[in-house]
Amino acid sequence: MADVVVDPGVPPEDAQLLRESRRVLIKMRHGWVPEPRRSASGLRARRIASLGGVAFFGLLMGVGFLGRGLGLLLLVLLGIPLMIVLFIRNDLAEEDDEQDYEREVYEQLRWYEGRYVLPDDVDESSARILGRAQRAIAAVTGSRVNAEGLLDDVRNAVMLPAQEWEIARLLAKLSALRTKHRETVSQGLTPEVEAVAEPLARALDSSEDAVLARVEALERYAANVADAERAYLAQHQIEELRGRLHQYEELVAETGADGFAVPELERLAEDADRLEQALRRSVSSAQEAFRHLDP
Repeated sequence: MADVVVDPGVPPEDAQLLRESRRVLIKMRHGWVPEPRRSASGLRARRIASLGGVAFFGLLMGVGFLGRGLGLLLLVLLGIPLMIVLFIRNDLAEEDDEQDYEREVYEQLRWYEGRYVLPDDVDESSARILGRAQRAIAAVTGSRVNAEGLLDDVRNAVMLPAQEWEIARLLAKLSALRTKHRETVSQGLTPEVEAVAEPLARALDSSEDAVLARVEALERYAANVADAERAYLAQHQIEELRGRLHQYEELVAETGADGFAVPELERLAEDADRLEQALRRSVSSAQEAFRHLDP
């Protein structure tokens, strides 16, 4: 599945940030809250002060040795601590930048809990079902017939993300409840509790079947779009051949191959007409399949 599935109702800029912030979202899901900015800055100052102390100690040691004529040793003793300070200071700056970024992401996205689904939110079975839905949606939105407006591209742009979100949301809810159910029954059940647990397990299976029916409807729509795509491509190839028809006719006339080639050339026009009709039929079938996706 995609890294993060987002409720289409989330503003586009925030939705994009959600999709790009999976690592932070996972931390937030586990209860992470960033340190206040003042605390983080104080910690950084203390670290740098400590490292400065190391450098200063190195300087004092070097001065002591200088009195004995060991200037080179001074350079080593002073230079190494200073290099360590510089390197670690850069690392701390990068660390602070990362913390600042995560803090900003947290402040923007903490209001959207419940409006996105992470990969960890769905179990293995649900992940497979969601993957099927996403592949079907990608096949439709990436098709030429959709790009050319032969389908209802406006409704596709609205309905398909809504379908993906609803499927992901339901599968996440199903996965969470199914995990808890399995944890309970794995402890062993008395006959009385088992009599209750079995119908509840069937309810979970029925819910999965209902979501799967939505996905299968999407796949039927994608299959109809694929038929339309093939007809659309074939029609354009025939039109390209028809555009060069006079060149073929001229060639066969010059070579004396009329009796062999002319019947084949004449079929181009008939094939183009048939493909145009097939395209109209497959687009109509796709639109009919799309209507079944309406809530």
